[in-house]
Amino acid sequence: MSRYCEYCGKAKKACICHWIETITATTEIWILQHPSEIKRAIGTARILSLSLPNSRLWVGEDFSTNDELNRLLAEPERDVYIVYPGEGAVPISSVAAAASNDRLQTVIVLDGTWKKAYKMWQLATNLHHLPLVNLDNADSGNYRIRKSPKEQGVSTVEAGYLALSAFEADNDKFSPLLTTFNHMIDFQIKQMPQGVFEKNYL
Repeated sequence: MSRYCEYCGKAKKACICHWIETITATTEIWILQHPSEIKRAIGTARILSLSLPNSRLWVGEDFSTNDELNRLLAEPERDVYIVYPGEGAVPISSVAAAASNDRLQTVIVLDGTWKKAYKMWQLATNLHHLPLVNLDNADSGNYRIRKSPKEQGVSTVEAGYLALSAFEADNDKFSPLLTTFNHMIDFQIKQMPQGVFEKNYL
């Protein structure tokens, strides 16, 4: 018998399913997840995929030959953007303001450490033609137990929340994503030995 939840993929004692709320979004979030993130206790990608019925999640390192992804990218009625701080990235707020309501709007987020996300981006040559966006609507992230080397580094679920909030101009609608995220982080902090969190993260 597996000790992992078959839905959220986390250890059963750390299952997040009871915090998940289904949210209907017109903007699609696609998650490209590095394999090392699948069983990570503090991974947040599953919050997005469980909460958003129209989201998609693929696991891998090189997505350049992913048939399903490439088929969807080729749909003529779809606009696709990727959240990545590369050269030429534009503010997501300006992209969202100019987006057409008559077209499918899709945002890709990379789920992995900065080092692994960089490698995924380098390998995924099928994504290199897509517009890059930066999260200009982000404050510092709340990922209290996984430090980011970037000043405004955010978790995958926070990136999804910020993208959806920008494209659909509604922060409150997507706040359950952050509620689930905060519950998960609070639970994980409680599992740490006394003093470890304060020593390493405060």
